[in-house]
Amino acid sequence: MNSIIYLDNAATTPVVQPVIDAMVPYFGEHYGNPSSIFYSVGAEAGSALSAARESVARSLGCEPSEVFFTSCGSEADNWALKGTAHRLGAKGKKHLITSCIEHHAILHTMKALEKDGFEVTYLPVDHEGFVNPADVKAAIRPDTALVSIMFANNEIGTIEPVEEIAQICHEHNVWFHTDAVQAVGAVPIRFKEMGFDMLSLSAHKFNGPKGVGALIVRRGILPDILIEGGAQERGRRAGTENLAGIVGMAKALEIAVGSLEEKSKKLSAMRDALQRHIETMPDVTINGTKGDKRLPGTLNVSFEGAESESILLFLDMSGICASSGSACASGSLDPSHVLMGIGLSHALANCSVRFSFGVQNTPEQVETVCKALDEAVAEVRRRSAIYG
Repeated sequence: MNSIIYLDNAATTPVVQPVIDAMVPYFGEHYGNPSSIFYSVGAEAGSALSAARESVARSLGCEPSEVFFTSCGSEADNWALKGTAHRLGAKGKKHLITSCIEHHAILHTMKALEKDGFEVTYLPVDHEGFVNPADVKAAIRPDTALVSIMFANNEIGTIEPVEEIAQICHEHNVWFHTDAVQAVGAVPIRFKEMGFDMLSLSAHKFNGPKGVGALIVRRGILPDILIEGGAQERGRRAGTENLAGIVGMAKALEIAVGSLEEKSKKLSAMRDALQRHIETMPDVTINGTKGDKRLPGTLNVSFEGAESESILLFLDMSGICASSGSACASGSLDPSHVLMGIGLSHALANCSVRFSFGVQNTPEQVETVCKALDEAVAEVRRRSAIYG
């Protein structure tokens, strides 16, 4: 694996050693159930769970009582949307608002809610992927229950004006949720200061373990319960907590937040170096914004006349891992809904590659990628019946 250059960190990230070290005791030595509080082994586990909750709260600028652990970001998104819809729908609020470029955990949940009788407004974005707050304001109705707009897009990296949108929602007495799965650990987030009602995150996006996430829920906001059963998570989310995963997530988030400025500079420098090289290549389009309002490690590029699958295969033969978009849409023959949403043609969207950098990448790797990319794109175009 040492020879592999992994540039798909938007899909998942490697678990760093300090996180592994923090988790290991909870697989064996401290194996208790956090809910078994009447003996020492369970009480120790309960203490570790509380400490992890407090750590996550410090990292995100919220109260420990506002942190609810889940199995992943998709569960957190489902809980925020379905829980809000069912609670407020019973009061006649059956209208929801989102954008056309959200992650499928949001879009598919919205489609499911439409089948349950809810009405959903899907807002457009501009060519850089930005939602216009004025469009949000115009779409809000007396029966609007929730607005859900992602913090940062997982395919093009655009950072949305979520603070402004949250303020608009509050002015109209509408709950606001943000899917921050790509943003947590990558950009500064202070939940309470930013005015969010709910926020979703997932540990494996910031060098934590897979299979654990959280929904941050502002005090006073009570979406209906998604998973019924025991009294875990203060009776709001049933199921024995994944203690080792939760401890690992808390540690990973602590590391990510503590090194945020340094990490951002490193990732941005590598992304920009790759972008500068790509811009010297013929017939390329940088997708999303080129400004500061984008994730530091994400670069999405369309190479006219060179289908992404072919480029990725050639890169893989050189030991380079990249992607054509969201891992959750892998295997789909349809072009990216995000790229179509920002106005790309069907053909150009199918020629797009996402490079996403992580803490394990180096500037030397960028040089290797540039050389391999030149060769891959040139070869794919040479074989293309439609280019040239």
